[in-house]
Amino acid sequence: MPVTDAGAAPPRLTDRTALLRQRARAERLGREHWLDTLVQGEIEDRLSEVNRAFTAPAVVTGAPGFWAAAMPGARIVADDPVLALEPGAHDLVIHALALHWADDPVGQIVQCARALRPDGLFLAVLPGGRTLAPLREALAEAEIAETGGLSPRVAPMGEIRDLGGLLARAGLALPVADQITQMVSYRGFPALARDLRAMGEGNALAHRLRRPTRRAVLVRAAEALARLAPDPEEPGRIRVGFDLVFLTGWAPADSQPKPLRPGSAQMSLADALSQRKP
Repeated sequence: MPVTDAGAAPPRLTDRTALLRQRARAERLGREHWLDTLVQGEIEDRLSEVNRAFTAPAVVTGAPGFWAAAMPGARIVADDPVLALEPGAHDLVIHALALHWADDPVGQIVQCARALRPDGLFLAVLPGGRTLAPLREALAEAEIAETGGLSPRVAPMGEIRDLGGLLARAGLALPVADQITQMVSYRGFPALARDLRAMGEGNALAHRLRRPTRRAVLVRAAEALARLAPDPEEPGRIRVGFDLVFLTGWAPADSQPKPLRPGSAQMSLADALSQRKP
């Protein structure tokens, strides 16, 4: 997921046509929603900790059917480059498991921020960190060995610190970023690949290889993945992690706490420490 300077045209990360085609195919065949279900539970937990009743929520997502059922009454919006959100129309905007495909993630968050009422909440969740890192390494190792070249196969994943910085760049207040890791065991490389396709998360990178991958590459990748990510509890299986990054920020409002003006403190740090009891 590229992070660019404000005003600069973002590099093209995603083949949007291919992404939509993969999602539609997954829906026809019975889309796999275990990751959506996990994220839904995490979002519900986070919202329960906020002393607020949200009455006008919106969800930006690539899985509209799931989230329409999960959040009845919410406006469901496709994760298009230009979001179908009205300015100031919502007190809660959730960007659910789609931001990693955005060519311009800052632009996506800015559009969500503009759709919030003052003191409205923005909450995004996306894979980041070392999500599918062993798969990326195995595919790279196999392709270099078999073809002498390398093509992009797994979308780049942002680090939590960089992703958290997007909130302030989008003008949101009180930014918070946190991360959980979900480990998943598979019978092997083919089972992992099938699961990703069933989630509509296959390779839709703009600069991906446009011809079928050689079978020798896939065989070698399966061997490499078994070596790089063995399941320590079940021999013969692999285990990979999904690092889920949660981003939370608020639309600015006069009622929110604000930092003190420099030089306005009533007591020096030295005096404060000297009065601290052991």
